[in-house]
Amino acid sequence: MASDQERRELDEKARQGETVVPGGTGGKSLEAQEHLAEGRSRGGRKRAEQLGHEGYKELGHKGGETRKEQIGHEGYKEMGRKGGLSTTDKSGGERAAEEGIEIDESKFRTKNK
Repeated sequence: MASDQERRELDEKARQGETVVPGGTGGKSLEAQEHLAEGRSRGGRKRAEQLGHEGYKELGHKGGETRKEQIGHEGYKEMGRKGGLSTTDKSGGERAAEEGIEIDESKFRTKNK
């Protein structure tokens, strides 16, 4: 549990627009982000119960296929390169920057049809 001082610091960051709670994107305070994250998590669990394992798996597959159509082969390939660089303590973007590896994120953007 975070101390009162830590919570005040996190709340100040949240009020400046930073996401300080995973899943709390959009919350304007620490408390708001905590509530958003909990609600989203609960909603995800409920949906998983409704669909069952196979339904949830199929939903993820369809989402991946849709994204692949949106960004095309090159974009998907570039996204995979970035993801392949990630480790447990660093994101793919952080590793790419540290190691001077060029990742063209413009390829990730949805193509206009």
